[in-house]
Amino acid sequence: MSTHPQRPLPLPASAIPDGCAPWSGEQTRHWTRALPPRLVPSRPRTEAVMAVVLLGLGAALMLVAVTDGGVPPVAAAFMALQAVWLVSRPEVVRFTAPTAVVMAVALEPSWPLFLACAVLAGLCARAAETRLAARKRQRAAALAAAGGVTARVPYADSPVTRGKGLAWFGSAVLAAGVAVSVTSGAWDDVVDREGAATAGLYVAGLGLTVLLSAALGRRRALALRREPVPVLRVLVRENADVDAEVFAADDPGALRPLFTVSTLELDDEDQDETQSETEGEGDELDEEELNVLLDRLDDDAPGPLREAVLYGTPYDGAEIVLLAADEDPDEPPVAEYSTGPVRPLSDRTVNRALVKEKRAAAEEGRIEVAAVPKPVTLGRWRAGWPDRLTATAVVLWAGQNLWGETGVWRWGAGGVLALCGAWVLTYWVGWRITADSAGLWFNGVRRTRHIAWDHIRIVRCKGTELRIDSRRATFSEWKAFSLRWRWLERRLGFVHPYERVAAEITAMWKDPAARPTGEIDARERDRRLWPVTLTLLLAWAAALYLMP
Repeated sequence: MSTHPQRPLPLPASAIPDGCAPWSGEQTRHWTRALPPRLVPSRPRTEAVMAVVLLGLGAALMLVAVTDGGVPPVAAAFMALQAVWLVSRPEVVRFTAPTAVVMAVALEPSWPLFLACAVLAGLCARAAETRLAARKRQRAAALAAAGGVTARVPYADSPVTRGKGLAWFGSAVLAAGVAVSVTSGAWDDVVDREGAATAGLYVAGLGLTVLLSAALGRRRALALRREPVPVLRVLVRENADVDAEVFAADDPGALRPLFTVSTLELDDEDQDETQSETEGEGDELDEEELNVLLDRLDDDAPGPLREAVLYGTPYDGAEIVLLAADEDPDEPPVAEYSTGPVRPLSDRTVNRALVKEKRAAAEEGRIEVAAVPKPVTLGRWRAGWPDRLTATAVVLWAGQNLWGETGVWRWGAGGVLALCGAWVLTYWVGWRITADSAGLWFNGVRRTRHIAWDHIRIVRCKGTELRIDSRRATFSEWKAFSLRWRWLERRLGFVHPYERVAAEITAMWKDPAARPTGEIDARERDRRLWPVTLTLLLAWAAALYLMP
């Protein structure tokens, strides 16, 4: 979202189908009002889906454990998958929820367990029906806005690749789940055997779900190409997640996104022939475009707003095609086919994103004020208390896992942890950045690395990560990680050291007058971190030997 109005890049009149109406005003508000209520889970982000998947697996294993085998693994996995199907494939819940109730009756469980299963199945079925009813309302609102105007999608005869990647991934997940379930009999303990069988069946169910998503996505993508589909004029841009963000045609300020959808640009075959004739020039252009894209992604900045024609009927889970103006005004329009379902955005989601954007802007202003660099001969930054706290937490976690172990497990796993941990912990507790008139110097275990001021591409603190990268391909990205509690920082008005480092280095990078005037001496420049690595290895070996 943006609060700064901008003029969208225009779409040539020849690319707009005859009679295509703008999707704006009351028509878009009618479409957004058709969304399901707040309490009904709509199509969530990938992180939320993964959280539901993990919680479902934990619930299935717990159900088998607390009932002492009273619930078979297949029933536990099937019941736990209801939540996954509710957020990803509500179409199947109307069939699976009654099946779960019948399965619970057949098990003859205790009344509390039966009531819990019945209530869970009923809630999932009700929520799924509410989402499906909202889809019908969204579809009807979009059809009414199109006014009966239809057109064939661009490149309708091109091969359809939608669903192929998901099909391969789903097949692999299904095979892995079946393998785990079949080999569950190798466990001696009954609890372990039933837990392995439950986990395997649950993973197999996830694989079938992915295969179903691939089949439905491909079916809807093919339906778009068979006959003319409704068309609407909209505005579109690429958001920070590289997804297409669609706005109403009368929203040049990009204030209220209607939905997002993952898309893939489809190039004309004639462009490939032209590129082969001018390969050198094309490579240079591609590299320039890639750098612009990387800079935009690093800054979490959206792409320019563009006029577009939307082909298809947008609703929760739909497949669409966009014919949008190219970001380069001299290039012809580009066709973008959806590679994922349409994800409508509720008012609550939009407001939450706006609050987050305003909070980030306020924090950025506070950090810039608190981190104004002073003229210095050399700038120095090093690992601080957040890095040492993070390293301590990792060491305690590793020691807890090895405490009380003996023999091969202690020395084998401990040796692997020592080699990996010593390398990582060295940078956590020993990293140092030095700035001089020539650029930035980074110490390392084996060598010191350098970035000239003019070659810096990004200096960014995002979440728990501090990143610095160069435009030169020979320089691998430098990163540092630490624990953070953003809510506590805001409440106390505290500026995290990573934020201060990023702000000070960025000020020097952007303003040559703020850069250090001196030059780093050879002794400080060649300071390596391998003594720290060796010390950590010896300390870990001593801890393994002295552990009870």
